[in-house]
Amino acid sequence: MDTALAPAEAASPLAVTAWRDYDEVACALPGMLLGDLELTGPIAEEADRLWESGARRVRLAEPVDLTATDGLAAARRTVRALSLVRDLTARAVLVEWDLRLDPARPEDPLVLSHLQPPRTLHGHPDAQAALATWRGGHYLGKCLWRNGPGFFQIRDRRWGNLQRFTADEPHYRTAVDALAYGAPQQDVPRDALDDFTGERLVLHLGPLAWWVPYRVSRWTQEAMAI
Repeated sequence: MDTALAPAEAASPLAVTAWRDYDEVACALPGMLLGDLELTGPIAEEADRLWESGARRVRLAEPVDLTATDGLAAARRTVRALSLVRDLTARAVLVEWDLRLDPARPEDPLVLSHLQPPRTLHGHPDAQAALATWRGGHYLGKCLWRNGPGFFQIRDRRWGNLQRFTADEPHYRTAVDALAYGAPQQDVPRDALDDFTGERLVLHLGPLAWWVPYRVSRWTQEAMAI
């Protein structure tokens, strides 16, 4: 994966707290706290660094606000936070985060239901029910993508049944690289962006489009079963 700082990924700091264990009781033991950290680099690199340092539980200090995307800088901050949640979810890290939805887009909890469920959900007409559904239906590998020889494939179970999409057009794969950490919508090939949008594989956040699926880093069962 190319971890160079993408044009849409400015180094907006993300404040997190990290621990070496998933369990809250274990996290209180001496030596389990990695401390309060400020992430300023590319998110792909920061997620790798957290994992390699032993982080297995990570708490975001500020809510991820899908309504705060009017300007490019605000959209970048939201995309960075979502990307961190996505990339840590792919590693089966326990992510503690809070989410504020755009009330005009009540379907977003389903769009994001492959991510580690948030602690709190705001901006939904029935937030508690939506959060309970999210928690009850979450598992690793719910919406992922993988590379094959000359193609890439998306496997999506967010809607209850398996939907599988395979593409061999090179510019579609290039579009995924651009979208992974947010890209200005005009910089993505229109046919690829339209197709991904129609399948709810991208989230439009102000001037940016963001790639929803993760490239899974830890399998919970044999890859052929996924």
